[in-house]
Amino acid sequence: MTILRLIPDAEADGPQAGIYAEDIRSLGYVPSHTRAMSLNPEAYLAWEALTGAISSSLGLRRYELVTLAAAQALGSTHCRLAHGKKTLSIMEESELAAIARDYRHAGLPDDEVAMMDYAVRLSTDPVAMTDEDARQLRDLGFTDRAIADITLAAAARNFFSRALLALNVDLDIPAGLSPDLQAALLEPLPFRAAEH
Repeated sequence: MTILRLIPDAEADGPQAGIYAEDIRSLGYVPSHTRAMSLNPEAYLAWEALTGAISSSLGLRRYELVTLAAAQALGSTHCRLAHGKKTLSIMEESELAAIARDYRHAGLPDDEVAMMDYAVRLSTDPVAMTDEDARQLRDLGFTDRAIADITLAAAARNFFSRALLALNVDLDIPAGLSPDLQAALLEPLPFRAAEH
């Protein structure tokens, strides 16, 4: 449990009240991660703008796959659960559960597996990355813009997930996740990204 005093709904005002209202509108409640990160509402809104710009450029499916891979590599159950819930809007639960358990053996095309491997590598050992990491993406047809967006999506997830982990923010289980999908999203990463 975080030592931060998280602002209750009735006490939120200004930009923070707007952030809370948006979560209530879209989710039906204000998650603990929103309460913690919106203690600096200007930074939270900048974060929302940043991730919106990245996802609109990369495409929602690719953005969510990269996000799930980075969050899993970091051990961020907050982000795995939250983005697992979001990903249900674009794919079937059975596909998502298979990806969450082991994306390399979930029937994904090679380009999606490669970008998820890239996100895991960025999240676990970025110092060891070389041009070869990006070249593998290019060889699979990713444009320079897409490679930049994949990198930004994974790096942005590192920012948010690491902050939640450092602050020991309470974990929220989103409504509407089946027990099987919850279990899949909470399983630890079964491997590390392929070494080069």
